[in-house]
Amino acid sequence: MQFIPSNIRGPLFMVVSTGSYLVNDTMMKLATTGLPPYEVLLLRGAAATLWGVPLLLMLGYARQIPLLFEHKVLRRNLFELLAILCYVVALANMQIADSTALGQITPLLVLVGSSMLFGEKIGATRMALIGLGFVGALMVAQPTMEGISVYALLALGNAAFAAVRDIAGRKVGAEVPGMIVAISAVMVVLVGSGAAHLVSEQWVMPEGRHLMLIAGAGLFLIFGHFFIFMAYRVGPTSAVAPFYYCFTVWAVISGLLVFGQFPNALAVCGILLVMASGLVIVSLDERKRRLAMIA
Repeated sequence: MQFIPSNIRGPLFMVVSTGSYLVNDTMMKLATTGLPPYEVLLLRGAAATLWGVPLLLMLGYARQIPLLFEHKVLRRNLFELLAILCYVVALANMQIADSTALGQITPLLVLVGSSMLFGEKIGATRMALIGLGFVGALMVAQPTMEGISVYALLALGNAAFAAVRDIAGRKVGAEVPGMIVAISAVMVVLVGSGAAHLVSEQWVMPEGRHLMLIAGAGLFLIFGHFFIFMAYRVGPTSAVAPFYYCFTVWAVISGLLVFGQFPNALAVCGILLVMASGLVIVSLDERKRRLAMIA
């Protein structure tokens, strides 16, 4: 991946990550029609493991398999488990627009946390641009939010735990490959969702369409985990986090292709605002890098 310019590598990885997660979420949403949410999560974890372990071996990471259980990797993925346990229930019981909108606070929390813990300077201009991206995401999602339900609180819990996950991921050593972190996350969620299913749900026999959707979701989940981890590893948080809002743009594309829902004028304006804010941030980072080289 060295052929990708360094200043766009992190943002590009975040764009790919959000797209992969959205495909996963779309398949998960379809699969929860007829199946309990934690059962779907359990089956997706099994599918992702079946996809991921052979891929891990094909990439030559057999000797790094013990790093799956390295304590910083497990700590990062414990927060992934908490986030997804909240999110899958919210996704099954809320409109996607509402759960998406609530999830958009994640990059703001990541930026604040990184500033406090790592001393990263955000700056007033970047904060303003990030705020514009948040507004754009809300314009696309257009949540109804008819009362704060327990599912809305779960969606907020997902956003908070996801932010802690991404901050914790910054502590994982450079010697740990991104694919190791991704497969470890899959395995941690598999075990956690299995326990949650046994405690709170009854098994429902899945149909063939359920299994096909879950298999696809498992594959795209791995890519989502891999690229979001790599995004924060290779790029500064202030440049990478705003592109989390691309999740909303991908959601519109999913609505067009899967559900036949066309965005209205407000949503189109929101998409343009999200894209513009992200591009300006990348431009500012490139200008700063060039000035540093001249100096």
